[in-house]
Amino acid sequence: MLRDLLVQGTLETLGMVVPSALVAQLLGTLLGVLLVITRPGHLKPNAPLHRVLGLVMNVGRSLPFIILLVVLIPFTRLVTGTSIGSTAAIVPLTVAAIPFVARLVESALLEVPNGVLEAVRVMGARNGQIIFKVLLPEARSALVLGFTVMTISLVGYSAMAGAIGGGGLGDLAIRYGYQRFETTVMIATVVILVVLVQALQLLGDFVARKLDHR
Repeated sequence: MLRDLLVQGTLETLGMVVPSALVAQLLGTLLGVLLVITRPGHLKPNAPLHRVLGLVMNVGRSLPFIILLVVLIPFTRLVTGTSIGSTAAIVPLTVAAIPFVARLVESALLEVPNGVLEAVRVMGARNGQIIFKVLLPEARSALVLGFTVMTISLVGYSAMAGAIGGGGLGDLAIRYGYQRFETTVMIATVVILVVLVQALQLLGDFVARKLDHR
């Protein structure tokens, strides 16, 4: 029975984390690129838009996840038809991760030397070509490391989602390990989470090393 519970909890956790990470990476990358190219002196400087985007990202990152879970309940119910369960937890997980990803992408893109961008611009490349053929490819190793950090953070967030019925390993640890004092379940849950995080970090480091040609 314990094995079945752990397998189910692990699958539910992965079912929350994987789609949340992918959607957040897509939207966060878009916002991160906007944050970079609208900076003064960059490809499309736009100070008002840059300030607004920066403010929104900071507000999004300042909200504790457990509060965001509660605040987003009406929106979550609108999108998924329910506010309970692992499917519903994908919505707040994604919303919480987007501003985080945007800042990580911004940091990664700013590591690309301006000299490289200027050289490509002098050769006549358009802004779209600079972004997709130079800026993002040059930062791919840092982007992978940022994606790894974000995904591992989502594993922790998914455990918190279990506190309000989000399912997954967090829900399992609270219902059985905390409320029913089943220490074995609690220890097994913690071990699985540690192994999961270690595996994600090792995979992310491996891929980043392969993509880093410096």
